[in-house]
Amino acid sequence: MRKLIIDTDTGSDDAVALIMALKSPEVDVLAITTVCGNVPVELATKNALMTVEVTNAQQPPIYVGAAKPLMRDLVTAVNVHGDDGMGDDDLIHPTTSPKLGHAVDAILNLIEKNQEEIEIVAIGPVTNIALAILKAPETMKKVKRIYSMGTAGFGPGNTTPVAEFNVFVDAEAYSIMMKSGIPITIIGFDICLGEASWNREDMKLLMESQKEEAMFAVQCNRCLLEYNLQAIGGHFVDLPDAVAMGVVLWEDIVLEDKLCYCYVCTIEEATYGQVIINDGSKLAISDGFGTNLPNATVCKRIDNHLFKNRLLEILVC
Repeated sequence: MRKLIIDTDTGSDDAVALIMALKSPEVDVLAITTVCGNVPVELATKNALMTVEVTNAQQPPIYVGAAKPLMRDLVTAVNVHGDDGMGDDDLIHPTTSPKLGHAVDAILNLIEKNQEEIEIVAIGPVTNIALAILKAPETMKKVKRIYSMGTAGFGPGNTTPVAEFNVFVDAEAYSIMMKSGIPITIIGFDICLGEASWNREDMKLLMESQKEEAMFAVQCNRCLLEYNLQAIGGHFVDLPDAVAMGVVLWEDIVLEDKLCYCYVCTIEEATYGQVIINDGSKLAISDGFGTNLPNATVCKRIDNHLFKNRLLEILVC
């Protein structure tokens, strides 16, 4: 059975991704590690604890990780996900607590015990992963693969015109990860929109199921729905972290991916957090990006209908 560590800044779409993995019989979630991002790490931890409790499936230990980015002040997304990161709907009352010990140490210990078997699913900023690489690079080379919901892919950013949120929070950490030599699959924001999102009918189906975790998944995304209504005028909930988890769980939803060289911008403020992706296309100048070897597999297209059908099914089953 596949062995996962899920590293999360648990906001509302992270919660849906966690439920997917926890209910999947094909994977063993060895641990959930929390990191600052959508919300401060204390809230991310409470949200993860509550999600595990509501799901009532696998019960992995939860470890608290980085409370700040490597080199910058924390930027959160409470304006999108609510002050508690989970819709501000009074959903978060966990009765359990995180385990003792830092998330980075938990990650490294699990990798040493399961060499070449651990797949890390990073659905938030990758500060914990970068810290683990800096602390024990040889151990981290024993990771089978990292899946990252990050970058804007081949589209525009969602935080600045060029930067996606998870990278923007801690681009220095993302750069460390991209230079690590660990096999990486990137699920960019560009493939997480459109028909992969929940519409009014999808949310109605989930609420009518009366399944606690399905209803929780809708309710915790209340603020995200309101944000989309106000910002875009659309009645939908986009779920980037759930899409990323879909790629992890269901390989056949990926219709197109490509080995690419990815460069993380960290110096100029206007481009901070941008990840420049070269998919091997012929360039006018042969040196520069054209001479770099690929460092990630980047998803370019998924089967949206297959993804959403499986997501709805796993939530109500």
